[in-house]
Amino acid sequence: MGSQFQLKWVIDSHHSDMLIKDFLKEEEISRTALTDIKFNGGSIKVNGKEVNVRYKLITGDHLSILFPLESPSEGMMVECIPLDILFEDEYMLVVNKPAVMNTIPSREHPSGSLANALVGYYQRKGLIATSHIVTRLDRDTSGIVLVAKHRHVHHLFSLMQRKGLVKRTYEALAGGLIGADDGIIKQPIGRKEDSIIEREVRDDGQYACTHFHVIKRYQTFTHVELQLETGRTHQIRVHMSFMGHPLLGDDLYGGDISLINRQALHCKKITFTHPFLRTEMSFTAPLPVDLRAIIEEADI
Repeated sequence: MGSQFQLKWVIDSHHSDMLIKDFLKEEEISRTALTDIKFNGGSIKVNGKEVNVRYKLITGDHLSILFPLESPSEGMMVECIPLDILFEDEYMLVVNKPAVMNTIPSREHPSGSLANALVGYYQRKGLIATSHIVTRLDRDTSGIVLVAKHRHVHHLFSLMQRKGLVKRTYEALAGGLIGADDGIIKQPIGRKEDSIIEREVRDDGQYACTHFHVIKRYQTFTHVELQLETGRTHQIRVHMSFMGHPLLGDDLYGGDISLINRQALHCKKITFTHPFLRTEMSFTAPLPVDLRAIIEEADI
């Protein structure tokens, strides 16, 4: 498990006569990664012999790229924290994060984060790696987080995210009764003046688009499903508050805190194409106990 991350290809006729540097560019290996390979302990080999990126490939060549070893981030606290792992292979993890857990450490919460837990998990498995979080969630938001095991895998997922190819679905409990069964919120989001945390809808903000679908209306709140077309900080929370339906428990954006003391938001599903196997993958995580309890009480 402590071995270096490696990629291998057998060159077909379509890529014959192509320089390695052009082939690797087609495979989305960044110039930064190539520099790292060259100077920090990686290698590029064809048929077992080390070559440089100016080598011209021929049909049947066995090309392998060995990436340098990664080290856990300096100062990252290694912790033994249980993880709810939905899927794992040599490239990634899909984890169900509980509420009241940071995705990465912060000044206020240097320990107890998902990243701390991942570094501890890697250490116990003998995997030399640091935490590469692909899809972050707010501290109080529960649900699915996608994690890459290597920086190149993280790079590939980042490219997919920019193209909208990593799709996440959320469930939330929003205050009041939402009138429309379905809708799209297109409102730009920016940082609120005089706040380093809070965001708001503002004309000079970044484009943001949220799709919503009402699952069920209750007496004082609406159970709603949401999908993000963009991924701005606090996007769902800001858009729902802008609509006049802040999430239950979200006191930062005006939500009712009488039923729950964290924003009632859960990432329940993620769908993407595996960057190496090229197969579509989809994972779901059920609503956590605190959100289910509110719904069950309202159903009585």
